[in-house]
Formats: sequence, structure tokens, C-alpha cells
Amino acid sequence: MNKATWVTAASALDVDHLVPLAETWDSGASGWTAKRREGYANDLGTPTSLIAVTAKSNRAKADKDLAESLPPSTTYQCSYVVSWVETKLRRGLAADDREREALGGLAGDCPGATITHESVLAACPHAGTHGKVPLSRGTTRLGG
Repeated sequence: MNKATWVTAASALDVDHLVPLAETWDSGASGWTAKRREGYANDLGTPTSLIAVTAKSNRAKADKDLAESLPPSTTYQCSYVVSWVETKLRRGLAADDREREALGGLAGDCPGATITHESVLAACPHAGTHGKVPLSRGTTRLGG
């Protein structure tokens, strides 16, 4: 499905965490300090952490991860998956088995997609580096 929805009133939009807060909690944020959780909740450091979506799509996605919910637009799915992985890597978040399995399956639909991130975590092995990792079937591990 590739149906576009045009929105002209700002009141019809929600600001959505690309990786839902509940998903971040399950992926490692439960061990974060309150300040670090607040930093994620209000992350303006990258244009894909917080995205404008219709209220309807935000409610449909709720706190699901990408193994449970993908955007209905197939033309946007690869961009969504790339942004999801970049967000998880940037914040040092893990992926569970179902999520890694879904990523492996989606990777085949996104040939040539590249993950680019810079970690916000000083203690993360990726800190201070720019990572470029091709999104391929072999990409199964996320996190710092």
C-alpha cells in the first residue's frame, strides 16, 4: 500500500518517537538515568528520532517495535528501517530476537541501504565514530 495522506492542519499531527519509549525501555533504557531517558524523549539531535505523523498512525503503532508494526507505505519502509536502526545504534539500544529476525527479512527488501550513526554515549564502543554499515541479511546485532 502506498497511499499518501496529506495533512494541512497541525492539530491533526502527533510528534512520535520513531522508536517508541516503551520499546526503548525494553531495549535497555530501563537501566538509564532519568537524565538520559529525558535526553532520548526530547532528542532533537537527529531529524529521525522524533517524527510528525498522523494521530491515527501514531495510535496504530503505539509501543510496537518494527517486528510488529511497519508504516503502511511500502515506499517508506526502507527509510523507516534505516532510521530505526540508526536510532537504536545512536542510543546504544539492543534488539530482541524477533526484532533481529524482522530486520534480517527487511534487509533483503532494502538493497544498498546504509546505516549511518554517531553514538551519543561516551561509554559506547561506537562513541566518537561515524559508523556506516550496509543493511544486509547479515546485520543482526544492534546496540553499544
